[in-house]
Amino acid sequence: MDEQAAIQKVKNGDIAGLEVLVQRYQLRAVRTAYLITRDPHLAEDVAQEAFIQAFRAMRSFDATRPFEPWFMRSVVNAALKAAQRAARRIPTDSDDAEERFEALLGKAESAEEAWLSADLKNEVRTALDQLSPRQRAAIVQRYFLGMSEKEMAELLGAPRGTIKWLLNAARARLRSLLSERSVE
Repeated sequence: MDEQAAIQKVKNGDIAGLEVLVQRYQLRAVRTAYLITRDPHLAEDVAQEAFIQAFRAMRSFDATRPFEPWFMRSVVNAALKAAQRAARRIPTDSDDAEERFEALLGKAESAEEAWLSADLKNEVRTALDQLSPRQRAAIVQRYFLGMSEKEMAELLGAPRGTIKWLLNAARARLRSLLSERSVE
């Protein structure tokens, strides 16, 4: 079943359509949520809740527009809120989180490639952990989801200049953190 047929099924209240959308977007939703929340369990909860919300809101969805940006907007917003709530309560850094993140990536790297890139990945992860949830969300949207500044502005309901500022601040902070680590 193609995406449009699945959307129409969901619009008609048929949960079978949602199953198709879950199969197509679940991994991307969980990865996106994880990159923002830094908590694998919370990321799974965020993705699940986003699918439930999509099912409930599908009747008002404009089927002439692409589904993915509409859906990923809810994932990013929910992950950002969850990360901000979690930041007040518990640390997001654990060995279990690292292991689950690696499993989610699901990349088929050779042992040599993995060995060569492991240090860089760890440095980037450590630097990302030190960004605010809002800055992490901006980095994820731009570089993981491949969204343009215009798309990000529409998604967040913010002026494009604000998005440029946020991305610039996040990149500057990342550069600073990564350069500090390379000096150590």
